[in-house]
Amino acid sequence: MASDWYGIDVCSVVRRGVILTAILAAGIVAAAAQDGAPGITQPTVFPAFNPAAPACAAPPDLTKTLAFVQENEREFLEGIDHGLAMAAHDRGLNYRKSVNNDDPAKAVEQIQSFLAARTGAIVATSSDPAAISDGLKQVIWSGAFVGTVVPPPATLLLNAPQYATGKALTDAAIAHINTRLAGKANVVLLTQDSMEYLSPRFVAMRDGLNALPGVNIIADIAPKPVTKEGGFATMNTILLANPDIDVVLGADSVVLGALQALRAAGKDRPDQFLGGIDGEPEAVAEIKKGDGPYKASIALSSPMFGYAMGQYGADWIEGKSVPQAMDILPIALTADNIVQYEADLANPAAAWADPVRRDSYLKMYGNICYDTRDQYVNFPWSSEAN
Repeated sequence: MASDWYGIDVCSVVRRGVILTAILAAGIVAAAAQDGAPGITQPTVFPAFNPAAPACAAPPDLTKTLAFVQENEREFLEGIDHGLAMAAHDRGLNYRKSVNNDDPAKAVEQIQSFLAARTGAIVATSSDPAAISDGLKQVIWSGAFVGTVVPPPATLLLNAPQYATGKALTDAAIAHINTRLAGKANVVLLTQDSMEYLSPRFVAMRDGLNALPGVNIIADIAPKPVTKEGGFATMNTILLANPDIDVVLGADSVVLGALQALRAAGKDRPDQFLGGIDGEPEAVAEIKKGDGPYKASIALSSPMFGYAMGQYGADWIEGKSVPQAMDILPIALTADNIVQYEADLANPAAAWADPVRRDSYLKMYGNICYDTRDQYVNFPWSSEAN
């Protein structure tokens, strides 16, 4: 038996030291495995969000900062910024925003900068989701909250029921074609088919319009970029070959650009149906005129879900459980609800505080927190696949 040192069995100490070293090494490997976890990669149906789920550890060594990596300055994204900034203020977080102007390389740099700064919560959008995917995973592995709008990866992924959103706009257009245009129309679809996650909304449009024998889809094209300027340029090109347009459908930003082109060419008419998706303020203003071509917008209130993401980012930093996924529900704007909608655009905090109004905009699914961050969403989630 080895000699004791102050009554301690030296061999026993050595054995215990070896065992302890092995345990620590195993722990390091396990932590690394979680830090590099791939997330949930297979389509998964999440249960309803449980707001009473137990809290877990707060992420260590992260700053109480909410950051927004913003694709461009179109109104829909500015609405997200408005909601995030208000939530950060209400929860005592620092707020930072970086606009990358549709430059994926710049978006990657911005994400890396926020990662290096140990930012506690990041919401990111990009014209090239694949380009920023690895950077967002690194942010998640660091322990931070990541929110995205449609594409993964994210600890909280926001989507809309895309087919239902497209169908709502198409149904309004079909009703107009049948009642105002005698069932006949030349139609332009300004799509975003290059963004696979949004393609179901345009599938719904084609499904509905192709069922009408008097409808001719004369253009089915994705403007680049998806902005008012992109819509203006695309419509100018279409008008060279097809000067008589009856219906234009797409995102509000590009349809507003199309309207500008129609007006510049003197081809706008009161009986036209221009309709968009997103509920952007300029589209709302056009609808309120009551006598112009812009007839409908399917609202996906970006200030509302921006505020929600900011609130959940703050919860994450405090160690609370947050949803894994969230639907922004489509709302067809009408004369009856447009005043309340505009009020909620300006002050999403008030709508968030009213459960009935909040639930008319948002539906939450699943639970995740810092301790379970390896269960982040890494597949193109949609509630319509549930």
